[in-house]
Amino acid sequence: MAQTVFNRYEKKYLLPEDIYQEFRRRLEPHMKEDQYGLHTICNIYYETPDDELIRRSIEKPVYKEKLRLRSYGIPDLDSQVFLEIKKKYKSVVNKRRAAMTLQEAYAYVEQGIHPDQDSQILREIDFFLQRYPLKRGVYLAYDRIAMYGVEDEEFRVTFDKNIRSRRTEMGLENGDAGSLLLPKGYRLMESKILGATPIWFTEILSALAIYPVSFSKYGNIYRMERGNFQLDKMMVHRIENWDTIRRKIK
Repeated sequence: MAQTVFNRYEKKYLLPEDIYQEFRRRLEPHMKEDQYGLHTICNIYYETPDDELIRRSIEKPVYKEKLRLRSYGIPDLDSQVFLEIKKKYKSVVNKRRAAMTLQEAYAYVEQGIHPDQDSQILREIDFFLQRYPLKRGVYLAYDRIAMYGVEDEEFRVTFDKNIRSRRTEMGLENGDAGSLLLPKGYRLMESKILGATPIWFTEILSALAIYPVSFSKYGNIYRMERGNFQLDKMMVHRIENWDTIRRKIK
């Protein structure tokens, strides 16, 4: 059973399509697209019956955690998927995941049938499952392009579009359809690094008036369903800056 551990700082940015295209052009000397190209990531976020995990998360506590089941593309029941615990303490994101088949993952989380293997990561998942009464909370998918640094391959940037979700037929095997979170033409960018952000990256962000945002996909889906997600208010000052940038780059 493959296991992976990630520790890193993550920052998020929202980009309209034309600013994204100019940003990508300026990244070309510094970053390369990974071997997968544009690919779809599918997730099930597990939740308590009273939505405790997401309600706590959007309050921006010092520490938060979540459990999700992830596949790359639409899996069959015997396809490999990843069961992940994602934790955030202050600004550092820790992601620990174990690979298993989709059928094994469902049996583990939802029926208590433990995989035939012992590991530290699985023991942490065991503790999580004992602590919270979980059900399938939301299905969430998006189409991603990932890039890595030419000089530092640990520096990664991802671009997600068509962020979509559903609350019915929440099996990873049931296709990737869902309701869109963002208007067409917007992408969510994330930078991921353990150390310092490269100076050249900071300079490109500054030149294009791209600033970090607090943006949780699952959190904003939860807000949207309750009428509390207002992208226009989040982006108004950025839109004004981008109008100036657009005149300069045309």
